[in-house]
Amino acid sequence: DAATASMSKMLLSDLENEVVDECLQLHGGYGYMDEYPISRMYADARVQRIYGGTNE
Repeated sequence: DAATASMSKMLLSDLENEVVDECLQLHGGYGYMDEYPISRMYADARVQRIYGGTNE
């Protein structure tokens, strides 16, 4: 149902952001450079909070 899908999206996108943020911290300044895949993962994770309806 819609309520379960909405809760799943919120929980999983928040968890994804926590994991990617931690990985970004491990990479330090290199994590923001386009040469590293973590940079793209960070951008994609941020968009997931908005895509398909905001988490708020």
